[in-house]
Amino acid sequence: MKVQMHSVHFDADKKLLDFVQQRLNKLETFYDKFTDGEVIMRLNNKDGIANKTVEIKLFVPGSTLFSAEDAASFEAAADAATESLRRQITRYKEKTLSH
Repeated sequence: MKVQMHSVHFDADKKLLDFVQQRLNKLETFYDKFTDGEVIMRLNNKDGIANKTVEIKLFVPGSTLFSAEDAASFEAAADAATESLRRQITRYKEKTLSH
């Protein structure tokens, strides 16, 4: 899957980008017709521990799946966002297969 990754207010290292790409590749086992994807990682100015946000958009034929999660680390936020997208993908597949 072709994914564009953006990091806002910091420079992401290759290890983090590979981690996010690996998580997104696992989503292809549930549905393989993704057309494109976009990941935005940003540091927030929020008080507290959960000041890192990962937003993921996946484009599928006829729809866009989106998830945004906050966490203490980018890895934890990416895990939570991909888990949310996995649930959305299964719902999307059930909806399209029932028609």
